[in-house]
Amino acid sequence: MGLFQFFMIIIMILSVLLVLIVLSQNPKGGGLSSTFGGGGGSQMFGVQRTNKFLDNTTWGLFIAIVVLIIGAGVTHENPNAIKTVKPNVTAPANNLPAQPAANGASQNQLPAQPAK
Repeated sequence: MGLFQFFMIIIMILSVLLVLIVLSQNPKGGGLSSTFGGGGGSQMFGVQRTNKFLDNTTWGLFIAIVVLIIGAGVTHENPNAIKTVKPNVTAPANNLPAQPAANGASQNQLPAQPAK
């Protein structure tokens, strides 16, 4: 499994959690805190603390999803991208006539080709 698929799985899990957190909030202030006995003074979290926790969790999940989406975009290879392929080009053979040396013998002299 590649890094892109890993990012996508984590993004899907966090998205489901974000939906559940958002649905548990009540825009009028009741939300999850009133569902589980809000208004009682002996609860562990008060209404304000529960709403603040849900609000912070919502923002945290949102930021995590955005960061993971950017990371997935960076690691994903674009199938439509123009790929530049460098051909294997070798240096051409030196077909220039050899320059005569000072003593009359030529350097880099090519072997004589048989007549056809």
